[in-house]
Amino acid sequence: MNKMELILNGWDSAYDKEDWYPPLKDALQGVTWEQANWRPRTGGPINTIWQNVLHLIFYKERFLKRLTGEEAEYPEGVSNDDTFGGAGADEEAWQATLAKLEEVQLAIRDQLAGLKKKDFDRRIPKTPIGLWANSLILHDAYHTGQIILLRKLQKSWPARRSFE
Repeated sequence: MNKMELILNGWDSAYDKEDWYPPLKDALQGVTWEQANWRPRTGGPINTIWQNVLHLIFYKERFLKRLTGEEAEYPEGVSNDDTFGGAGADEEAWQATLAKLEEVQLAIRDQLAGLKKKDFDRRIPKTPIGLWANSLILHDAYHTGQIILLRKLQKSWPARRSFE
């Protein structure tokens, strides 16, 4: 397995291929817009599931736009906190957010699959593609854990879970 194949395996595992932890797509399966907007009453400022998804979309879009040459710098005046954004007010908006996540995830996957081995170290603009993709894989895993914890707190995650 070469470096790019390893990145593609990680990319798939973080989103929709079960490995050592549930993938993001599974963590979001069946979540309603009410659950996506839910937060515990205690524990200080905690982002909702929806806010976490918006945050993931923001950084995935940045990577995709770098891969396609549409963008070289982050949008001016946007802080990391801003990327969690607000959430919509109904199921239709939540489903649109999930569709956007899937769209950008698959678009990046297509871009990565079309790269040559030598592209792993190509910088866009300063960070090598392979390093950036790996960071996003880890980022997805981190926020997937937060999403699952929120689901456990709201009792919308199965008490026992198995996969095949």
